Amino acid sequence: MIIFGTKGYLYQLAILTLVCGQCGNPAAHTLRKRVTKFTLFFVPLFPISTKYLTQCTFCGAEQKVTKEQAEQLQTQSTSGPSGQAQGQPQQHDRF
Repeated sequence: MIIFGTKGYLYQLAILTLVCGQCGNPAAHTLRKRVTKFTLFFVPLFPISTKYLTQCTFCGAEQKVTKEQAEQLQTQSTSGPSGQAQGQPQQHDRF
């Protein structure tokens, strides 16, 4: 018997102040990286999907961003006065 599946990981890369496209408020947005890994016998082996998104802390709206946009936003956040720790796991979820 072979047991396989997927496991999701959510990393918070930065916290940015942006104008939300949904509610129009200038609010903090979290920049997150969502990685889904293939597991064999509950051991995560390799990533099968990587997605980047921002989430408004005011209204909760999420917006997908490309890897290049995420890297650009991340470099902007570290050069600003309130740079956050990068790449720290925020939570581990099963999707």
